[in-house]
Amino acid sequence: MRVLTLTDRYIARLIAFPLLATLVIAAMLLLLEKMLRLFDFVVQQGGPVSVVWKMLANLIPEYLSLGIPIGLTLGILLAFRRLALSSELDVLRATGNGYGRLLRVPYIYAIMLAVTNLAIVGFIQPYSRYAYEGLRYELRSGALGASIKVGEFTKLGKSMTMRIEDSRNSGRDLSGIFVMSSGKDGKTLAVTAEHGTFMATDDPDTIIFRLRNGTLVHDAPGFKTPRVLSFVGHDLPIDLPKVDSFRTRGGRDEELTIPELVRSGGDGRLTGKERAQSRAEFHFRLVEVATMLLLPLLAVSLAVPPKRSSSSLGIFLSIVMLVTYHKINEYAEGVAALGKVEPVLALWIPFLGFAWLIVWMYRTLAHTPGGQPIGALERAADKALAAIKRWLARRRRHGTNLVQPV
Repeated sequence: MRVLTLTDRYIARLIAFPLLATLVIAAMLLLLEKMLRLFDFVVQQGGPVSVVWKMLANLIPEYLSLGIPIGLTLGILLAFRRLALSSELDVLRATGNGYGRLLRVPYIYAIMLAVTNLAIVGFIQPYSRYAYEGLRYELRSGALGASIKVGEFTKLGKSMTMRIEDSRNSGRDLSGIFVMSSGKDGKTLAVTAEHGTFMATDDPDTIIFRLRNGTLVHDAPGFKTPRVLSFVGHDLPIDLPKVDSFRTRGGRDEELTIPELVRSGGDGRLTGKERAQSRAEFHFRLVEVATMLLLPLLAVSLAVPPKRSSSSLGIFLSIVMLVTYHKINEYAEGVAALGKVEPVLALWIPFLGFAWLIVWMYRTLAHTPGGQPIGALERAADKALAAIKRWLARRRRHGTNLVQPV
């Protein structure tokens, strides 16, 4: 006996494409929006542009955890909306397939994606968030290296200033070089050179700047006159600034895995506020995952428009409801993290309210004859649209009457 019937496989195909398309589009939009700010941040810090792609890669788990619920909802909603508009849904129900039976495939998707999302927010995202913060720290501290801007004076540490007129081959060939260095004992060194190249050494804290065809001016308090030297080749050692190690993982609650949050929430050595923060983060993640089990009911309730209507109000309303509920959870988590409200109450009471609303909408559609949970909103939207059209028509007629023939 086959577990999935032809109808189930047909519904699975209808859901798969919009689900994947929505998930990819949502993740790409979030990444593109973040990419512009990351490019600006990296350029301001003088770091290599390649680090932007590493930072974006570490943001993918976070954006997937946001995009999966939206993709699941819209995938199911668009599939059932297509069935409803083509009257296939009426045929399926007439042949004995109620809404409960038709929800088998959507719940298979929901359970699989809920487990995936639990793995992401519970175990993968904490490590990727820590790696992202580590890259930000290295950019700010200069551990990734500073990019020397052509035509500008660049500080290398506290005692060296450099200016480059031209850069080629991705910074490997430099020309028009000026270097000014000062020591603690009052010694100064000024160098100009036609060409130069940075070279690595065995010491990770020191690099060699190999200069060609230039002039070196060395001065010190004991010199009567500065010493001037012309050279064909000269190696100038450059000490890289010391960079402190990045903090260990767990400096923030979002960097802790779910088991670590459980241990932190019950650790008597922590302050009451720190324990409240860990518990709030723990319940926030669980609520976000548990909500995914309600999304098939929400999607089906908003997918079926009233008879003789093809309005897309349900699509708009589903996105508004998901975003609004997510923002409520974020606010509840923030309040619970301050210790003002018990995290269980702050996060699970809104969940129960959201669940009650979704179950009511589904029961109205599936078990009430002629029931339509968004029918009133559809009628109100139609009336509002008709009123706007009448107002625009009156404005056009009024404007036409004001125009007098010359």
